[in-house]
Amino acid sequence: MPRDTPVRDYMTTEVLTFTAEDNVQAAMQQMVDQGIDGAPVVDANGAVVGMITTGDLIVQESQLHFPTVLSFLGATLELPSSKKHFDEDIRKALGASVGEVMTPDPETVREDDNLERAATVMHDSNVSRLPVVRAGLLVGIIARTDIVRAIVSEPRSPEGGATG
Repeated sequence: MPRDTPVRDYMTTEVLTFTAEDNVQAAMQQMVDQGIDGAPVVDANGAVVGMITTGDLIVQESQLHFPTVLSFLGATLELPSSKKHFDEDIRKALGASVGEVMTPDPETVREDDNLERAATVMHDSNVSRLPVVRAGLLVGIIARTDIVRAIVSEPRSPEGGATG
């Protein structure tokens, strides 16, 4: 994969999107029907305001893990990170709208960013897809599988190395 290949060459332009007001159950059904595990959430102008993934939706159906509490010398201590995760899980479990369960302000890439940048952002942010924007508005989505497709479609020399 040439490092300078623009994201626009491999992104998907027909993207399933949701609004923050959409119903979570309907969103889950649409994602299952289309065989995808994540989609951007956009505002009325098409700006990306969040991402919703099957992971966000699974929280609604999972058992919540209560915060870890330690007793030490008569004092009760609650681990802050445990409380934060519990509060987040409660918020998502009780959410009836996409806006209540989505991950707000997701990382994005521009259509003229290169695939190397997209791969780096995915790796650093531990996400498998990124909304692609132009002037702040959604124009596509790039997934890890798109980057793998770019890698395997690159011509190889007979010795097994990349040409060029």
